[in-house]
Amino acid sequence: MSIRLRLTLWYTGILSVTILLFGFGLYGLLYFNNYNYYKEDLTNQANDVYARIQPRMVITLGGGVSWDFGLQGRDLLKSSTTFYQLDNFLNGRTDKSSNLQQLQLTLPELTDKQKQALIQDQSLIRKTKIENLDFIVYSLPITVLKNGQQQLAGVFQAAVYTESFEKLFALLRIILISASIVTILLAASIGWFLARKALRPIDQVIAAADQIEKGADLGNRINYDGPDDEIGRLTNTINGMLGRLQTTYSDLEEAYRRQRRFVSDASHELRTPLTTIRGNVDLLEKMWRQTAAIGELQDRQQLEMSLEAMHDIAGESERMTRLVNDLLALARADAGFQMEKSEMELKPIVDQVIRRAQLLPHNVDWQAGDLSALEGVVVIGNRDYLQQLLFIFVENAFKYTEHGYVKLDALRMNDQIGVRIEDTGIGMDKEEIPLIFERFYRADPSRGKTSGTGLGLSIAKWIIDEHQGSIEVKTRKDEGSTFVIWLPMLEDSTTFVHRHSLEESNQV
Repeated sequence: MSIRLRLTLWYTGILSVTILLFGFGLYGLLYFNNYNYYKEDLTNQANDVYARIQPRMVITLGGGVSWDFGLQGRDLLKSSTTFYQLDNFLNGRTDKSSNLQQLQLTLPELTDKQKQALIQDQSLIRKTKIENLDFIVYSLPITVLKNGQQQLAGVFQAAVYTESFEKLFALLRIILISASIVTILLAASIGWFLARKALRPIDQVIAAADQIEKGADLGNRINYDGPDDEIGRLTNTINGMLGRLQTTYSDLEEAYRRQRRFVSDASHELRTPLTTIRGNVDLLEKMWRQTAAIGELQDRQQLEMSLEAMHDIAGESERMTRLVNDLLALARADAGFQMEKSEMELKPIVDQVIRRAQLLPHNVDWQAGDLSALEGVVVIGNRDYLQQLLFIFVENAFKYTEHGYVKLDALRMNDQIGVRIEDTGIGMDKEEIPLIFERFYRADPSRGKTSGTGLGLSIAKWIIDEHQGSIEVKTRKDEGSTFVIWLPMLEDSTTFVHRHSLEESNQV
């Protein structure tokens, strides 16, 4: 949930609670006051009439004693909004005021429970409906002394019509509810607008930061021309952080650039003395062989020892030369070196690698498999680097295969051409596959028995990436490994040759 939505919900919720409390409070206060006014006016008028009711004793025809009471004449003739009714339980007589008679209404009788409450409290007021009309009824007891005890002889009831009062407050309820809903919706809309306006600078900060992230330019800054509030301080903090990141990144770039330059310069500087050493060793070996042939040296054992030492020097210098060349290749890769590439047929490159691979030292059978998939395949690449790529995998296969064979063949898949190098060597664990292209990594301790720098596959990975290719690895411990180098195909050789012929004709 966004901050904008949360702010709007909080604002709307607080306002809704405030409106509801105010609306219901106002409604309750008005209703209570008006109801009390009706009740007070009714009780005053009823008490005035009730005071004039005087029960009197009468003698019945049978010689018994009874009680008679009724409304006074002026009370019967009253035509105000107050209705009176007097019920005599002893003789069953009921007196009604003229206005109640005109409406032909009768106030409801009290239940036994209501009568008990009336005797106990000496009054009873209640809201009731008479023929679906709203009334407030105020009841007072009429008691007489009978057999030494007070007995309920009748009930005096006064009622006031409250239909207009109830309709007025029903309308007020509708008005308050409608006004509350409209106010809440309006407040939510205004709150949404205000929250959007208040948070707009944050959206600008996010957009600017996103542009900086996508552009990878730490020199950009977030432009903010608003007040120095929390958003302004946040913007200044982010800009300061970007400044520090830019400084740190620049320092790292400079250090990395110096490191690359050092490796490159060191590689160039090391190649020259190594070449000189190898040249001189070769010259000395040639001279000593010629001298030994004509018998001018007496100590042939010393000569053999010297030759062996020169062989060691030559071997070590050759190994150092390979290491320096590998370092130079990786330095170029780190420096973002873009190799020159052109359109070329892949099969002649692979054929040359197969021929030259026969001259490499190996103890297993070297097999050239089915290369028909290479027929007519043209790729965009660099001939020397592609040859180096294939030689890296072939040499590794020879190094780590003591029995069986090393095989090279080709296969196609969609618009990709694959060169597969398969061996029956020592293989690897699957967990080691992601690490074999790291620099100086040797997959197994036993591989230390085999000479190497651990840089070959790192260089191979760089060459593959430069050619927009990929590498597929299948291996099993002590059973062998299979590497498939996938390169994107450009077109068939027929189209390639035909297009180049047209270009040569146009030039002529």
